[in-house]
Amino acid sequence: MSGALIAGLVQLSVGDDPADNLAQTQALIADAAGQGARLIATPECTNLISADRDWRDQAIRIEAEDPTLKALRAQAADLGIWLLIGSLALKSDDPAESRLVNRSLLVAPDGAIVARYDKIHMFDVTISARESYAESRAYRPGAHAVLAQGPAPIGMSVCYDLRFPQLYRVLAQAGAKVVTVPAAFNDTTGAAHWHVLLRARAIETGCFVLAPAQCGLHPAEHASAPRPRRSFGHSLAVSPWGEVLGDAGEDPGVLIVSLDLDAVDKARSRIPAIHADQPFEGP
Repeated sequence: MSGALIAGLVQLSVGDDPADNLAQTQALIADAAGQGARLIATPECTNLISADRDWRDQAIRIEAEDPTLKALRAQAADLGIWLLIGSLALKSDDPAESRLVNRSLLVAPDGAIVARYDKIHMFDVTISARESYAESRAYRPGAHAVLAQGPAPIGMSVCYDLRFPQLYRVLAQAGAKVVTVPAAFNDTTGAAHWHVLLRARAIETGCFVLAPAQCGLHPAEHASAPRPRRSFGHSLAVSPWGEVLGDAGEDPGVLIVSLDLDAVDKARSRIPAIHADQPFEGP
């Protein structure tokens, strides 16, 4: 198939122990590579999910010292794959910044980091009287969109970014053929919006959308007062025409899909909306 790219989406259920999470992640990356994936993507928060801020601050490192990143770079080089680390929770390199960064990284087949993207849109929401989130208290938002040059031009995003279509339009207009949306969507919003938003972003941009996700109940072995957190799962791959190419369901595992990159140009030629903006005045 002309322009075909085999991609593997790794679905995880990480807890608050980075070493345990790394072992799970590496096993599934190896599984995906063994099935022929050349581009493999992991979810948001690949290294750790924890609601205990004291433990999280103790476990998390700056990028240059993060053991998960070091090990995954070495694995990418050993397997000769492109690896999209969906995101890592990392301490900022800025000593004046107390908040963390939620950083997605693209690693080349030689283990080099070729692109970094810090999540722009923070998940500050009140879903119900019993469920609320304030991501901006713990994480500093990024300020730059990133188009990475990998096995295809890749527009990078993370989780809550999905609800801001202008980001994806800018990435597509800059040349993205694939956009990545690693996530840890919760059950409530995932069940309501995950599939339809991912399909909409693919249709609007004429891009392939790859969305590796966290799933299930996340272990909290080190938390002083565990607050169970559950993620929706359903890692998804969507074609530029909005077709679901694969859904990983609700359990940890690997989803393998074949991307015919020529389909991007075909979709955009049928509906050339991506470069048809018209100026208008607001209401």
